Amino acid sequence: MYDCIIVGAGPSGGTAAYHLAKQGRSVLVLEKASLPRYKPCGGGVSPAIAQWFDFDFSPAISVKVESLRFTWNLEDPVESKINVKEPMWMVRRDVFDHFLVQQAQKQGAKLQDNTEVTGIEFTGDAWQVNTANGPVLGRYLIAADGAKGPMAKWLGFKDRKRHLAGALEAEVPANVENTSLAHFEFGLVKNGYIWNFPKADGYSLGVGTLIGGAPPQDFKKILDEYAQSFDVDVKVCQQYGHPICLWNGNQKLHTQNAVLAGEAACVVDPMTAEGIRPSIFSGLLAASAINRALSGDINAVEEYTNAINEQWGTDMAWAQKLANAFYRFPKMGYGVGVKRPSGAQIMGKILCGEMRYGEVVSRALKRLIPGFGG
Repeated sequence: MYDCIIVGAGPSGGTAAYHLAKQGRSVLVLEKASLPRYKPCGGGVSPAIAQWFDFDFSPAISVKVESLRFTWNLEDPVESKINVKEPMWMVRRDVFDHFLVQQAQKQGAKLQDNTEVTGIEFTGDAWQVNTANGPVLGRYLIAADGAKGPMAKWLGFKDRKRHLAGALEAEVPANVENTSLAHFEFGLVKNGYIWNFPKADGYSLGVGTLIGGAPPQDFKKILDEYAQSFDVDVKVCQQYGHPICLWNGNQKLHTQNAVLAGEAACVVDPMTAEGIRPSIFSGLLAASAINRALSGDINAVEEYTNAINEQWGTDMAWAQKLANAFYRFPKMGYGVGVKRPSGAQIMGKILCGEMRYGEVVSRALKRLIPGFGG
């Protein structure tokens, strides 16, 4: 029997496996795909995650971004170098996720990839996880199987309200002239934005909506028009549509000897759709909670929910307020927020983990919504 079984080998699962194994716990990671596996994702990673690990992430980083460029309907550009301690990392998820799991394996964690979970049941004092390759037993369970995974429902979280964003992404091979510049476009899509993130050998292009209320939009047409501005053709590339589980207020993330982590816990930033850092943070806290539970702390799993809500959710509540204002009035937001001399600096510091929304949002909302806070 394992101390902990982790379902899903993404950033949250890999993080939890690393930290639990490092504490000497027996850990099994189950992953339905064969690693390394492709994952549609812009691939922007806050360098702030380095503080939670004791190894060098350099082998998993494609390029580093030092400048941001914003446009409105492909015009009215704003470009600025972000003055941060460490530039934002750009990664390819097949490389990054596999690298993180490999670090966990070095600490003693076991990986069974190409292994789909078919069901779970709590028997006595342990979880039996049924897989296509047979059952396995674990005293504790971390559900880190993403936005579309079944684990949350199987654990009893059937009636929770999830705030789902939608995205369409494509990886385009290209000769990237400036690998230290990331692009954001706000005018071509309603209730969201389009991005172009550089990699060493091409671009990660995507379009997404982050709040509801917009009429149906042709994401493929929008993404194609945007890609043409960079002289690349997304029509010749595989395009991936997928949901994103945004933070939607405090919610219960634990049950009997089990917790939700990563997108299964709906931790994605509702303003920027940043998902890797919050997923890693949830994996870090999940590992800490289960390590304490294994040591006899009967409140540890419940305290995981409280820790996520307090240490991440409090700031995401500010992010949600800003997203609701900005994406409902994007042209105003672009004018009074993005085009301000400090706009790119603030965005860069938030993306790099050097600033929290609570430090800036009340001032931003007062500019966007007259009378806010009065």
